[in-house]
Amino acid sequence: MKKACFLDRDGVLIEEVNYIKSPEQVKIIPAVFSALKKLREKGYLCIVISNQSGVARGYFKEENISKIQDRIDELLKEKELKIDGYYNCPHHPDGIVPEYRKNCDCRKPRPGMIIRAAKEHSIDLSKSFMIGDKISDIKAAENAGCHVGIMVRTGHGEDQISSQDTKDITVVADIREAVEYYFRNF
Repeated sequence: MKKACFLDRDGVLIEEVNYIKSPEQVKIIPAVFSALKKLREKGYLCIVISNQSGVARGYFKEENISKIQDRIDELLKEKELKIDGYYNCPHHPDGIVPEYRKNCDCRKPRPGMIIRAAKEHSIDLSKSFMIGDKISDIKAAENAGCHVGIMVRTGHGEDQISSQDTKDITVVADIREAVEYYFRNF
């Protein structure tokens, strides 16, 4: 069984842009490069787990998600890095696009995307962790049985920390600090 670091996309890997629509908007957060390098050195898969309700809300098509992922892959490849898998939830219970308007098991904080990734990549969830910028990311990790979830202040992190109860959640500045914290403590 493999170990993995599950990563939220917007606000953790790339700069937060509300409902990013275009590959040209993709900007990798600088701390990502050293964090992914460290994860690789330690033998961890890097799996993106992302709610993409903009599809259900009619802001963009599901194909846009693939284009964004392709751009992320291009930028990471320049540094000889990669993402091992992308899992996205295009649903939202209040969506306006009928085929995507639903309560599903994949929308975080539900664990569906993480569980699916674990099955498809032979991942031991008890030896894996999640880095996210929302409490729903951390809850998804808990609900899936991950070892731990670590919250970053980038993206929506700072707003979530100031507006919600995060006393039982480890909070760090960014993805690099999250990876350093994990390997220092576990």
